[in-house]
Amino acid sequence: MKYQNAEEILPARLVAEIQKYVQGTQLYIPKQAGQRMGWGERNGQRRYLRQRNREIRRRYREGWSIEQLMGEYHLGYESIRKIIYQRDD
Repeated sequence: MKYQNAEEILPARLVAEIQKYVQGTQLYIPKQAGQRMGWGERNGQRRYLRQRNREIRRRYREGWSIEQLMGEYHLGYESIRKIIYQRDD
């Protein structure tokens, strides 16, 4: 998140109005509800996990045991089991 000086981007009257509530601190202004990105969309984490889970399910279908998958992906038994039994994306 990039820091920006309010006086450089907002009208003076709006800055004066905001200063009635808060001064000399950083203020986070969230995106509007329809413009927010979902978890992991910006940094690619969601895509990475989806691909990893597909690979786990594929290897399980090819005969890998849950214990082998646990060792390969450093996940617990229940985590592997949940991934295996969820539907493909």
